[in-house]
Amino acid sequence: MFQARRSRSTFSLAMTMLEVAFHASARKVRQSHRNAVLAILLSVVQSLMFIAAFYVMFTVMGQRGAAVRGDFMLYLLTGIYAYLTHIQALQKVMGAESSTSSLMQHAPMNTLVAILSSALSSLYTQTMGLMVLLLILHTMFTPITIHYWPGALMMFLLSWASGCVLGVIFLALRPWMPDMVGIIQMVYVRASMIASGKMFVANMMPTAIIAFFDWNPLFHIIDQARGFTFVNYFPHHSNWEYPLYATLVLLVIGFMGEAYTRKHASVSWDMGR
Repeated sequence: MFQARRSRSTFSLAMTMLEVAFHASARKVRQSHRNAVLAILLSVVQSLMFIAAFYVMFTVMGQRGAAVRGDFMLYLLTGIYAYLTHIQALQKVMGAESSTSSLMQHAPMNTLVAILSSALSSLYTQTMGLMVLLLILHTMFTPITIHYWPGALMMFLLSWASGCVLGVIFLALRPWMPDMVGIIQMVYVRASMIASGKMFVANMMPTAIIAFFDWNPLFHIIDQARGFTFVNYFPHHSNWEYPLYATLVLLVIGFMGEAYTRKHASVSWDMGR
């Protein structure tokens, strides 16, 4: 009935939050399957099927010669896997428990932990999937050489981070207009199939068409990733600063919106779902 109030340091509170985020992340990873290893394998199989579909499409259409001179599978990975990482992060964070979820009634849980655990589970799954894919390509097909791997890794993390911040914005809007947010998210995912530029080489695109892709941070991320991956490709129509600044701005907007929603949303909105 009565509890003695204990003062806790900021460090102790941070460690408690990280511990809760760790367990929540493990729970998120196991959502697709009770076995974490099989959950990662499912992600790898999904990526392999996606890459195989584009490989067949490029081969049938005779577009392999229009790709960057170098390993064709690396060309596909720099585009398709960056897109998959971005979209998976967006969907994971958007699907996190919001402030109106019944899970928020448990004391250690809060929306920051829910967002952080969803983002980390997506990063863990996609990172393990990428490592498995690179290992398969390197050992079973042809040795892989990445020109500047720190830059390529930074683009991978940026594709994940940009997806996370968009997910935070959609998460903040979801309690207010759930159906509309679902439609907007679906339209964005479908539009990014083309607008991300993963199927094109930016240096070979006409200047008039670049304007239709230049607004998308993912377009810059993919083009820069190819510049860091291939020794003979130098991006002329993109830069890595734009997606970084866009991610930081969207992060601020997303958490401002989430804070407003957490303050004004009613738990009754989530009942019956």
